[in-house]
Amino acid sequence: MERTDLENKIASFEATLEQLKGQLDLTQLKETIAALEKKTYKDGFWDDHKHANTIIAELKFHNNRLTTYEALTDMLENLKITLELLDMGEEVDTAERDVNTFEKTLSRFETSLYLSESYDHLGAIIEIHPGAGGTESQDWASMLYRMMTRFCERHDYSIDINDYQEASEAGLKSVSFTAEGQYAFGHLKAEAGVHRLVRISPFDASGRRHTSFASVNVIPNIDDSIDVDIQDGDLKIDTYRSSGAGGQSVNTTDSAVRITHLPTGLTVTCQNERSQIKNRAKAMQILRGKIYQRELAKQKEEINRMKNLGTSIAFGSQIRSYVMHPYTMVKDHRTGVETGSVQKVLDGDLDAFIEAYLRALAKGELAHDNA
Repeated sequence: MERTDLENKIASFEATLEQLKGQLDLTQLKETIAALEKKTYKDGFWDDHKHANTIIAELKFHNNRLTTYEALTDMLENLKITLELLDMGEEVDTAERDVNTFEKTLSRFETSLYLSESYDHLGAIIEIHPGAGGTESQDWASMLYRMMTRFCERHDYSIDINDYQEASEAGLKSVSFTAEGQYAFGHLKAEAGVHRLVRISPFDASGRRHTSFASVNVIPNIDDSIDVDIQDGDLKIDTYRSSGAGGQSVNTTDSAVRITHLPTGLTVTCQNERSQIKNRAKAMQILRGKIYQRELAKQKEEINRMKNLGTSIAFGSQIRSYVMHPYTMVKDHRTGVETGSVQKVLDGDLDAFIEAYLRALAKGELAHDNA
């Protein structure tokens, strides 16, 4: 890397980091951490398990922000030292690599500043359902499932299948899986909505172009730090035999569980575990997340109604198109971000779309172009 290029990069990094420092309010951040740590030292802190988990989660959230910022300042100082070495006539082989590492870390940190909702730090439960169209949409749902799991693998999120219903010819009828990792829900919530695929169908002998739809729902994996009240009398619980690729087809006991929340009509099915008790526990956890998400949606709808906004926030609005014929393009209709590298996106390269979504969401700039 040339000296002038490195100097310009450092100046840009320094300006961005200074701006982020203002957003962080380091003095307030350190005071918040100290206050939370003080609470953990009190006698009987763990007597109220739910309250303790809430404090620990909040403390971890703020500590992560502080340590990442401090790591970035150290990395920037190292780049400045590299610049000095170049001025002295030294050759530094790692300059370009260090700049790339800093850029990636800075971008992720900048994005994380937009993950400030109380549930963003949680894991995510992803549900994928094909739209109308039979085999075409079922195959597209399977492609989306692969795309989402590849994204999770790229970000070191662990994956646990809750329910998988394989289609008779190709693809899937439905799938539910849990992704656990830092800010999994905060990132993956950007994928909630209807995804549209345009391609030459591999199932059409005439080679015609088809348009397929599939929906993705993303639910926070509610832990004990968030209280959701569910009455036993509001639940209808059915058990049946597991089946399907994700449902332990060799299991011959009635271990699969379907729980219906009668007041809302919300239904959760879980059959991946061999034990009915484990499936019931997992289903209840997912149900808690769905109810919590429903209440959040109601609050947002009311806020938007009061603001008289002209855009819909309802789940299910078309968010992205994947065109494979007659040209190649993936376009996010909310942010306008697009790329011609369809295969890279289908292999899980979703970062550009997710980062743009989070920035636009935080700034109130989301578009709703569903054309």
